Amino acid sequence: MSTATDDLQQTKRKIFDELTKIVDPEIGVSIMELELIDKVDINSDKVQVDLHLTSPFCPAVFGFKIAQDIRDNLYKLKGISDVKVNVSNHFMADAINKQVNESKYPPKPA
Repeated sequence: MSTATDDLQQTKRKIFDELTKIVDPEIGVSIMELELIDKVDINSDKVQVDLHLTSPFCPAVFGFKIAQDIRDNLYKLKGISDVKVNVSNHFMADAINKQVNESKYPPKPA
């Protein structure tokens, strides 16, 4: 019999496994290795990820890609119904957050 704590630990593990697979397209290194994730907040089936990019002026296209990958990949996980991404300390942070968080979710795997 699993407890809520076990479920949360399992969800956290899945989320961190997924985040490890996401690579900064500019330098080809995992965002976890680069320590770009500031905070992961899990509230039942909703997840918020706070992150910063490698520099405040890294090309916005890479910031969009990383944020979109985080949102799409985590959303596809079983038991996750909502993902919000919050990019900070970047000159395009507001635009990235708005575009990514308002984009349509990809279909869930069957």
